[in-house]
Amino acid sequence: MVAHHSSSASIEGSISSFTDLTLGMDPESTGWENIVFRCAFMGLSFQEAKRLSPAIAEFSELGEYLNLPTRTYSSGMFLRLAFAISTAIEPDILIMDEMIAAGDSRFIEKAQRRLREVVNKANILALASHDMAIIQKICNKAIWLEHGVVKQIGAPEAIVQAYQAYVKGGGEKRPVG
Repeated sequence: MVAHHSSSASIEGSISSFTDLTLGMDPESTGWENIVFRCAFMGLSFQEAKRLSPAIAEFSELGEYLNLPTRTYSSGMFLRLAFAISTAIEPDILIMDEMIAAGDSRFIEKAQRRLREVVNKANILALASHDMAIIQKICNKAIWLEHGVVKQIGAPEAIVQAYQAYVKGGGEKRPVG
């Protein structure tokens, strides 16, 4: 017999999720309009979105393309815009699924710097990743999940070692840090 437990969490602070950077964006709308839509979807007011728009546009490096519907963008351009918008706010709690890479190597480097700034300013970061180096580098606690079940919780180094031993023994890959 399996016991089912329910739990809840009380969250105080602004939350931003990087699990779907394009949530709230409309392919038929322009880049400028999508900046406002995505900001509103992330909980910002219309005024805050308008205030942040120039900085978001500058970071995206999309220039005149922002006047066009985003359906005309390459997938890299669309992700670049989504990343610029998503990282323009500084949440208390940040939820990420892997690290993001969109664009050429120069933009990826710029994006990683920006990401480090956002991560460093957040009070809490929840990161889902298969990258053991990133887990050990930025996490202070790791949870190893196997098919949605917690296998182990603890210091990142210990969890990574246990997971790597498990993988070497022929187990499946599914850690979360």
